[in-house]
Amino acid sequence: TSRFNVPNMPDETIKIQGARFIITMDPSRRIVGDGTVVVQGQKITHVGKTAELSAVPADRIIDATDMLITPGFCNGHMHISYAHATRGIFPDDLGSAYLPNVFKLQSVMTAEEEYHTSLLAITELLKNGTTTFLDPGSTKHIGRCMDAYEQSGCRIITGTHVTDKPNPLNLPVSATADAIDSVAATIKEFDGKLDGRVRAWAMPFAPGFCTEELLTQCKRLADDYGTGLTLHYNNGQQYVESTLKETGLRPTQYLEKLGVLGENVTLSHMLGLDESEVEALARTGAKAVFVPTAAVKGGSGITQSGLLPEMLEAGVVAGIGTDAGNNSNLLETNRAMYLIAVLFKDARQDSRAIPAETALEMATIKGAEALGLETEIGSLEPGKKADLVMFDTRGVEWRTLFNPVNNLVYNADGRSVHTVMVDGKILVEDHVPLFVDEWGLIQKVQGIGEDMLARTGLSFPPRWPVV
Repeated sequence: TSRFNVPNMPDETIKIQGARFIITMDPSRRIVGDGTVVVQGQKITHVGKTAELSAVPADRIIDATDMLITPGFCNGHMHISYAHATRGIFPDDLGSAYLPNVFKLQSVMTAEEEYHTSLLAITELLKNGTTTFLDPGSTKHIGRCMDAYEQSGCRIITGTHVTDKPNPLNLPVSATADAIDSVAATIKEFDGKLDGRVRAWAMPFAPGFCTEELLTQCKRLADDYGTGLTLHYNNGQQYVESTLKETGLRPTQYLEKLGVLGENVTLSHMLGLDESEVEALARTGAKAVFVPTAAVKGGSGITQSGLLPEMLEAGVVAGIGTDAGNNSNLLETNRAMYLIAVLFKDARQDSRAIPAETALEMATIKGAEALGLETEIGSLEPGKKADLVMFDTRGVEWRTLFNPVNNLVYNADGRSVHTVMVDGKILVEDHVPLFVDEWGLIQKVQGIGEDMLARTGLSFPPRWPVV
């Protein structure tokens, strides 16, 4: 019998018992030693000591001996639909030519190619413990890619990114009315699909590529439909200066004046801001997603211009993203957490900056809040959705083990993820995805990438000779 697409029984009760530690991320941030989690259907019913829950009946028992259980990770900014097909091809110093080449490649993708490439990205995310992620609008054929979301069982925020001003990135430029209609149609068609695992947001690409009307109308749509809005928000000095010249305001102050900021707005990358803009974020309740993996690889100056400690001090909710598999090249939340926890210590020469606990919050409960999902996911509590990860701590990188938060953030990586559950359904078991032939999919996407390069005529060979 094939192991692929084997569902749990409806409303099956699963008891995951005897875990070395459970990091609950509940309001008191309890860590339960020798702990058990009980799941019925889609939801968690119990979290506690194994001895205290021994009498709770279950249809299935999973032995969690020497496992660490955490909530599923949230990735707040991750382009899943195109990058894996041509991953790793770009030289480090491509600079401003990077994004135009990315979108040139993406422009030739067919719906079928995008489905397979998305499924490979999702497979990697799930295998490394990321159960929820935001794809910031770059998926062209969402209807076809819904099949990948359904097959994998992931939790995703999707949308259609739009621009109505000329841009240097090869992004399609629409008439403003058409762009607004496209955003509305995407939200109406996809928001709440797959039993609520799919949400659809308004996704104007970036303020510099969108008119005031497009930005304000996208915010109106997010408000009217009870959903969110996200923007790429990596502000270079030239953009800051042009905004100051045209509006008399810094970019975040300008968005606040337009009424574009709010509690249902999440800005990603977050570089090039000053402290007055941090105050604007705090006033409006806008959320932030930092993307350290992309920033350090791109030499973006996150340690110089990133104001994450100041944002947290001001009460701004912040999550973590990894960006695309051909930008940062890295999708793994563990290593993104590590970077968040160490970069600002060095930048501020202060070992108290961004402790491991804060980095883990950004990947779980605060990451869920940045996506408007904190009442459903992000912590292991009765009544919440059963999105969880079991890490196998028997590897040498985990030992010795006394403080599981330190080990998880500073020692471990996603390769120790053993089991992953979303909505109470087991998607990865003993390191193997249960929803796909992984090697067959890899081979398929390798061929897709080779064909895309041939169709576009792009070539980025390794600097060293391949003989």
